[in-house]
Amino acid sequence: MSGPLLLAGGGKMGGALLAGWLAGGTAPESVVVVEPDAERAAALAKRHGVVVQAVPADIDPGFRPATVIFAVKPQAMDEVVPAYRPYAGPDVAFLSIAAGTPVAYFQAQLGADAVVVRAMPNTPAAVGRGMSVVYADPMASKDQRRDCAKLLEAVGRVAWVDDEELLHAVTAVSGSGPAYVFLLVECLARAGVEAGLPEALAAELAYATVVGSAALLEGSEEPPGRLRENVTSPGGTTRAALDVLMADDGLQPLMTTAVAAAARRSRELAGG
Repeated sequence: MSGPLLLAGGGKMGGALLAGWLAGGTAPESVVVVEPDAERAAALAKRHGVVVQAVPADIDPGFRPATVIFAVKPQAMDEVVPAYRPYAGPDVAFLSIAAGTPVAYFQAQLGADAVVVRAMPNTPAAVGRGMSVVYADPMASKDQRRDCAKLLEAVGRVAWVDDEELLHAVTAVSGSGPAYVFLLVECLARAGVEAGLPEALAAELAYATVVGSAALLEGSEEPPGRLRENVTSPGGTTRAALDVLMADDGLQPLMTTAVAAAARRSRELAGG
C-alpha cells in the first residue's frame, strides 16, 4: 500500500476488511480505526493490535492517511463524513462502501478537491468471499485506484465500472444478492416440508444443496446453464420442476422485477 489507512467504522464490514488487510500483511501500526462503540472498539484493539479512537478528533495530529475508508451505514453519513474534511486533498483517497451514496455527496461534504472512490461490496466479504464493484471519480490517480482495489481484494473479488450509475444495478444484483440466496434456502426447505419431509431434514437438504451447488459451480468451467442441463433428464423429475420455474411467469420475471425494485430503491437513496 502507498501509506497508512484510516478506517471509519469497525462494524461487520469494517471489521472484515480490517481482518483481511492484516492477514494480507498490512502492519497494525499503519492503521487507525474510528469506532464510537466502546465495547466494539476495545475488541478490535485487543484482537488486531491497532489504534482505535472514539472520534476523529482523538487521532494523533501527526497521522496522515493515504486512504480513508468509510465503512458506516448510509444513514450515518451526515454525522460522520464532515469530520474527515481536514484530510481532503489530492494525496488522500476516500473509499466508501456505503450503498446509494454518490461521489457528489462526498465532495459536497469534504470539498471539491476530495478524491472519492465508491465500492459496493457484499456480505460474503466477512468470510473472504465477497464481490466488490468499484467506481472512481476522474481525480483518482492510478496508484489510488490500485490501492483501493488491493484493500477490497483482501476480502474477495473486485471489478470496476466506468459509469457510477451502474452501481445501482450492482447493488441490486450482488449487494443485495446474498439475501436472495438465503431466501432460496428458506423457500426450498419450506417446500420440502410441504412435500412431507420433517422440518429438520428439509432444512438440512436445502442448505447442503445450495452450498454444494455453489461449490460445484465455482469448480467448473461450464456456465450455469450447462450445469443445469447436466442434471436435467428429459421427462424426469428435475424437468418437471423446471417447467414451473422457467415458465413465462416463473423465476426469471420474478427475479427481474425484484432486482429492478432494489435498483430503484438505490437510486432513491442517492436522491436520484
